[in-house]
This record gives sequence, structure tokens and C-alpha cells, in this order.
Amino acid sequence: MAVFAQISLGVTDCERAGAFWAAALGWTRRPPRWPGDDWIVLEPPPGQPGAPIAMDDSGSPAEEFPRIHIDLSAGPAGLNAEVERLLTLGATRVDWPYYPSAGDRHPDELPYVVLADPDGNRFCVST
Repeated sequence: MAVFAQISLGVTDCERAGAFWAAALGWTRRPPRWPGDDWIVLEPPPGQPGAPIAMDDSGSPAEEFPRIHIDLSAGPAGLNAEVERLLTLGATRVDWPYYPSAGDRHPDELPYVVLADPDGNRFCVST
């Protein structure tokens, strides 16, 4: 059965994207696999779960309503504190029209905030 080997993001500035995601996740950059390998690949610390995230130059803009995105858990700091930390790292808030209206969220649905990384790739942060 197949498993995720890595998540690949198209970006316009690999170094900027790599720096943002490394700081956001606390992951480290994998050394190049061969001379001239310019992909930035971030890996979780040893013993921690997670598929590596790879970044490469993309000639297309980030999608306003992407068909796939990354979901992050805010962890013990809480949603508001984690969102503020990510904003200081270079994320931006996304005016997301699909937030549930007051009272419409299912009791088991976690509150979440939609952000964009410095390249405009959308991601969610939840409690």
C-alpha cells in the first residue's frame, strides 16, 4: 500500500519558503541529494511523525481556492497564539468565505484559521 513520501509545494522563492516552513514547523533542511539539486526539502526531527515538505520553483500562481492544502494543529500554545506566531514569520490572513457561520459549526468541528505562506499557498491552523 502506498504511503506519503513527501508533500511538494510550488513556490516563487524557494529560500523564502524554506525559511518560513522551517521556522513554522521547527523542521530542518535535508542536504541536497546530488550536486545541483536545488529543491529545498524540510524534514521533521528524528522520531517525530510527518512527511517531508519539498519546495521548488513554480511558474504558476498560488490558487485562491486550492484543491489541496496543509492543515496544521496549533498545539499547546492555542489557536490564537499560534496564528500570531505564524503571522510574525511571514504568513498572512486569508479572507476565507467558507468559515462556518455562528452556530453552524458541527460540535466536533475544530475552530480554524486560514492563512497563506509567503508564496500565497493556503494552509489552515486549528486547535
